Amino acid sequence: MSYLKVTEFEYHLPEDLIAQDPVDCRDQSRLMIVRRDTDTLEHKMFRDIQEYLRSGDVLVLNETRVIPARLMGIRDGVGGQVEVLLLRKRADRLWEVLVKPGRKARPGTVLVFGEGELKGTVLDTTDVGGRLICFESCDPFEEVLNKIGRMPLPPYIKKYPRDPRRYQTVYARSEGSVAAPTAGLHFTEDLLGTIRRSGVKVVTVLLHVGLGTFRPVQAEDIRDHRMHEEYYEISPETAETVNMALQTPGARVIAVGTTTVRCLETGAGGRGCLNPGSGFTDIFIYPGYKFNVVQGLVTNFHLPRSTLIMMVSALAGRDKVLRAYREAVEMRYRFFSFGDAMLIL
Repeated sequence: MSYLKVTEFEYHLPEDLIAQDPVDCRDQSRLMIVRRDTDTLEHKMFRDIQEYLRSGDVLVLNETRVIPARLMGIRDGVGGQVEVLLLRKRADRLWEVLVKPGRKARPGTVLVFGEGELKGTVLDTTDVGGRLICFESCDPFEEVLNKIGRMPLPPYIKKYPRDPRRYQTVYARSEGSVAAPTAGLHFTEDLLGTIRRSGVKVVTVLLHVGLGTFRPVQAEDIRDHRMHEEYYEISPETAETVNMALQTPGARVIAVGTTTVRCLETGAGGRGCLNPGSGFTDIFIYPGYKFNVVQGLVTNFHLPRSTLIMMVSALAGRDKVLRAYREAVEMRYRFFSFGDAMLIL
């Protein structure tokens, strides 16, 4: 059965279950095991994930790194604070951004950030209500951004973390995301080493996460929802390893995070093999979708009405996912970015 109404992806979540801080040690989060072929739910700690992976499996990580994309600026010569959130780099120093309040950032407005180290001129509006800003600085843009920018956090996290590194995965390499691929936050270097030694192949892809991934679906019929494009890369080495697993009986391709799923399924192009390459994807996966590469998923617990819970429902079944979410609430799991995890096999 296909579920196509946004109201079919609602669930009740007490506000106090929304995690505001990460656990002290990354792999000390809780882990719910959801099996696609049974109705049994198991409850473990995240470090126990190694027990469910086997030699020959391929674990795929998204190596994107979150940038300090939140900037507070002042209108040059006029005053009035404007918040700018970098979304996507269009060209050298040209960025697509969100601004708040929009009325203070009309085309032609010049914004000054920090102590004047960075200036930005609003060139145009975008079709989603954002702005195109061209930035100027004496020092390299990335250096200035790292100095004066702040890590963007989802609106449901009410305070800035004591250690901003906890909003990065331990394997983050390539800067470009405005939100973390949060399923990966649970892994430690030691845990990944143990997994590799067990015969599991660990490979990476790249998908720079945009805010569109996390926005609730507003359309009544989810087929009317449109995803924002996000940049992705798949290396020839990763494609070769994944394709070998797809051809090996018993081997499974397990994605860490919904962003990794989007990257892999885009790279498959509707076929049962993975193609190397790069580009932009706006793939939207919801119940009824036939998966071509991904056979398992490590993921967090997601917002109601989000494209993320719809993707998880496409893989495990909507009724099973919502039952798992109800049990997670009853057992007081921690939800969203800093929360607990689910392994779907």
